[in-house]
Amino acid sequence: MAELYRDFKNHGKKIVAVCRNYRSLTAAQGIPNPEKPILFMKPTTAYVSEGANIKVPLGCELLYHEVELGVVIRKRCTNISPSEADDYIGGFLLALDMTAKDFHNEAKQKSRPWFLCKGFDTSCPVSEFIDKYRIPNYSDVGLWLKVDGIMKQESSTSDMIYPIPEIISYASKYFTLEPGDVILTGTPAGSGPVFSGQTIECGLTDIVSMKFPVVNTH
Repeated sequence: MAELYRDFKNHGKKIVAVCRNYRSLTAAQGIPNPEKPILFMKPTTAYVSEGANIKVPLGCELLYHEVELGVVIRKRCTNISPSEADDYIGGFLLALDMTAKDFHNEAKQKSRPWFLCKGFDTSCPVSEFIDKYRIPNYSDVGLWLKVDGIMKQESSTSDMIYPIPEIISYASKYFTLEPGDVILTGTPAGSGPVFSGQTIECGLTDIVSMKFPVVNTH
């Protein structure tokens, strides 16, 4: 029972995600760094594992890739400090935060929620669980992403504006984090469009990599 968090896809209850958390991204967009972490959520039905496809959602004409380091919560926590956060990390995963960018743009223009553009089925491709000991220095680990073999994103978690312990602490002040919950920690600069027929390949240095075809089923 104590290690149900390892099977996060079946036992986690929520995916908490952070946006605009890399300096390279805010610099590329010409916007200031956020004054505090910006959080949103995805449903766990967004998970998809390697061997399956990323599906372009109905009506979407501009699908974006975003490679991220995910953190798996080990045990229930509420209102913890950054110094306590390490004790609540069970492990990690490599993830993609797929975004229906045209839906996103419309939502922002009309001051509507982001849920549809971020929470559709297959919007959260993930690797298998990565044991915590395999990433001893999660504050400086490399991320990369290629589309059809061409490098699009390449960075390190050292570029994060808010480090992982601060993100966990901040989120825990507003809602309880439970075993198997996943926190996506943001994407670096280079996020861009991907289309049906293309293939996304991404990795976490030499620790893990994964590959997903993108398909249009509508």
